[in-house]
Amino acid sequence: MNAFHEHHEHSIRGSYRCFDRILLNGLLQPFQQPERVIGFFSFYRNQFPVSRKVLTDIADQFGCWVKNRSEKWDAPILDAPKGRRDEFVEPYFRKAKPDQVVAILKAREPARIMTAIGTATENRWHLQIAQRWVIQYNFYVNDARWGRMFVRMCPYFPFSARVCLNQHHWLANRLREEGIVFEKTSNAFLKCGDFARLQELADSLAAKDLLACGQKWLAAFTPFFTARERKDAGCRHRLFFAQVEYCDNLIFHRRAALDALGERLLDANRTIGRPDKITVIFGRKLTSHYRGKLQTEIEDMHLPNPVVRSHYGNGFIKQYVRDHLILRTEAATNNVNDYGVNKAIENLPGLRQKLSAINDNYQNVQQDILETFIDRGQLRKLAEPTALPGGKRIPGLKLDHPRQLALMHALVRFAHVAAGSVFTTAELYPEVLHTLGCSASKYSLASLRYDLSKLRAKRLVEKLPHSRRYRLLPCGYSISLVFLKLFERIYAPLTAGLLRPVAGDRKLQLERRLQIDRLYQRVVDDLNKLIKAVGLKTAA
Repeated sequence: MNAFHEHHEHSIRGSYRCFDRILLNGLLQPFQQPERVIGFFSFYRNQFPVSRKVLTDIADQFGCWVKNRSEKWDAPILDAPKGRRDEFVEPYFRKAKPDQVVAILKAREPARIMTAIGTATENRWHLQIAQRWVIQYNFYVNDARWGRMFVRMCPYFPFSARVCLNQHHWLANRLREEGIVFEKTSNAFLKCGDFARLQELADSLAAKDLLACGQKWLAAFTPFFTARERKDAGCRHRLFFAQVEYCDNLIFHRRAALDALGERLLDANRTIGRPDKITVIFGRKLTSHYRGKLQTEIEDMHLPNPVVRSHYGNGFIKQYVRDHLILRTEAATNNVNDYGVNKAIENLPGLRQKLSAINDNYQNVQQDILETFIDRGQLRKLAEPTALPGGKRIPGLKLDHPRQLALMHALVRFAHVAAGSVFTTAELYPEVLHTLGCSASKYSLASLRYDLSKLRAKRLVEKLPHSRRYRLLPCGYSISLVFLKLFERIYAPLTAGLLRPVAGDRKLQLERRLQIDRLYQRVVDDLNKLIKAVGLKTAA
């Protein structure tokens, strides 16, 4: 259980983590090389050379087989819709039996196929793998163990394929087998009689479960090969990760509690600590060679439950509220290599660990931003000047000093936290300039070093021995967040909206002023008392 889970434990009815959508690419590895294809047709089919007609005939035969099987399975062949396919095929699953093909969607999609280049007159052909847009078939299946799934087959040799699974469906079947009562929406569990057992089952998913399901249906949808060819020539698809989603689900007792938390999370991503650079979440070191995407977006703002999505390379993490009671944090990737994991499905345990850590990192950083507490005495001391051993006096920190706030804002950004909160002034300088919105001529690197010295004097930042690098200390991180919160949530809104009456208006008696002005002045007076009580100073 991470810090985020622990803090909100009293509001949570139950929780679980599992894979969500799993997309697997299926490849016949021996036939990714043209010479292996030529050898197969020569030895097993007594065909040489392998011409364009040989390859196109295979695709035509596959199409005839699909039409024949469609009638036998009572599964219609339909043109794929432009919108969501899951919703389109939903009616066909309602009365589906185990291991039944319920519908077949065909669509023109890109695929890697074997092509033949040459002329029919000379009957000389050169084979190569190429990307082409071709008609492919999507078989929607109600698997006995996995429930709803689909397999996309390319009818052209070497029959590249894709298998789409969802662990939520798999878990629902496991819970039914064990007689555990649960309530499930389309893709989440709202209730469960035993959340601990649900998590145990989720963690028990192994690579062999993916392999058994994938190879069963890929063999069924690849009628071209004989039993001998499958055994002797290795005509069996090998499975690799294409896209993987791993979700953390917190089921709340009350909708109101989740709504309030959701608003705070959106606000946190818009203001303090906004993850413009989010390497800390993904546990990867950012280098000069990185060319991928690094940003956070808030999507679907017009909807009741917007989605916060942070990108790193081919991966992302998103957070959103679903079914009014579930806060879902979901790490996903289109290339598991980004996280140091090989694409073969045998690496499922390592991938689960990586994606789970990403969810933890994301939530822990959020918790740091949401809840930061420090002692009032610390705030009082921060406002006081610091006397160094040599007699030099360093001014105290001010609540609304623009340069100081810009420096703190740069320090709590994820890029520096990701690097162990270690940085150089040269690395920090562009971030501070950007936050201040000014040029180098108005704010020099020397000015940054002076501002940084104030934080060093308060032991919020330390300089590493025999190095030009600095480190943001844990108390520095917490205090920086407190200063930013006080300024952005209280001081700035008040001072930005402060009514400045003209000289004549100042002479008006209090009771003759507008009610809003009187109330506003009361807030300002109370704020001044608060600032004085904690020992903070406002800028002159």
